Amino acid sequence: MKILIAGAGEVGTHLARMLSKEKHDIILMDEDSEKLHQISSHIDLLTVTGYANSIRDLQEAGTQEADLFIAVTPFEDRNIVACLIAKDLGAKRTVARVNNGEFLNPHNRARFTKYGVDEIIYPENLAAIEIVNSIKQVSTREMIEFSEGKLILMGIKVRGNAPIVNRTMEDISLTDEAIRTVAISRENKVFIPRGKSVILNGDIVFFITNKANKDQILNLCGKKIYEIKNIMILGGSRIAQKAVEKLGDLYHIKIIEYDRDRSIRLAGKLRNALVIHGDGRNMELLKEESLEKMDAFIAVTGNSETNILSCQLAKSIGVKRTIAEIENLDFLNMAEEMGIGSIINKKLLAASYIYKYTMGTSVSQVKCLTASDADVFEFEIKNESKITSKPLRELSFPDDAIVGGVIRGDKGFVATGDTQIKIGDLVVVFALTSAIRKMEKFFS
Repeated sequence: MKILIAGAGEVGTHLARMLSKEKHDIILMDEDSEKLHQISSHIDLLTVTGYANSIRDLQEAGTQEADLFIAVTPFEDRNIVACLIAKDLGAKRTVARVNNGEFLNPHNRARFTKYGVDEIIYPENLAAIEIVNSIKQVSTREMIEFSEGKLILMGIKVRGNAPIVNRTMEDISLTDEAIRTVAISRENKVFIPRGKSVILNGDIVFFITNKANKDQILNLCGKKIYEIKNIMILGGSRIAQKAVEKLGDLYHIKIIEYDRDRSIRLAGKLRNALVIHGDGRNMELLKEESLEKMDAFIAVTGNSETNILSCQLAKSIGVKRTIAEIENLDFLNMAEEMGIGSIINKKLLAASYIYKYTMGTSVSQVKCLTASDADVFEFEIKNESKITSKPLRELSFPDDAIVGGVIRGDKGFVATGDTQIKIGDLVVVFALTSAIRKMEKFFS
């Protein structure tokens, strides 16, 4: 697939790096030639110096031959114009990054589609959704729902007191056949466990099951269910604003914002939150605002170091749920090792959203997992293919991927070796990056 990415910022560069590993024909376009030179020195791609909203520059970049055109510059107006031009030049599919929530309105989306912007991505909104889901799903590092919860993926960090620690996959399968362990992350490396694989203290274990078994998994992992009512948010960013809007009136929310003018604007806009002007790096201020009484602490200042350290502080004084926005990819593994709680990364969320457009039409959902070289896919089985030809145990499915579950009609169930995939099924697959292209052949 020929993919043209306009904008060599963090999102564009991360996308280019990820997609280049899949052997796509990647062209990265930006007006900063020095930045492009640095990127091309360690990523296998072509670069073009030019402006995303220039017809001439887009033509010279070969936009007319692009299967996918992605505009992710920092300027939403430029991204929208670039997609309109790209579509008119002949690009098959266009994606624009925006910073305005109004554009997500279904009526406005339809208007953009009509004129040539096929998909709109708002990373801050994706991050806010992730935060809200994290608040609602306590004791998990990752929680992904498929088909409104008919199947769920749960990623949980286990400690030494958990009943599941030092047990094999065979032990767990005997405990309950409605639960499948699909992956383990250990010391920043993810692997697909087999029957004799043992779960160790400190592992992040990924399970596929349905909602009815969620509490049982939490019990196996030694996790207690608790209620969240009081939330403190450090930073009044767009992510914070969207998250507060989505959380509604079910929680008592405090926002600590350093910038006085922004604090005033937030106080006038957000009726369901108390906005406090102050420096959230000041430990005394956090204590004055009763940090120790909070059930959840969310750090979204835009500064990864501040977010990591503040979450570590919140953890140390007993806050149960901590969530940090970490945009520096180099910090992800370190933050995971520190055990600061859940991690939000806009680049990975944006990549997940866009990534599915680089695959076949059978892919209905993709999620790139934070701090791990793995992805979760939902495939819609529309036609006969290799995956429907035999029971799973007879298919020679890639070792670095695993079919976790199947949604058939209105029911979801865990896949076993005897499972036969049928047309109309939705199939949830956990795959390491190395398996993606090998796995895709089974569904095409």
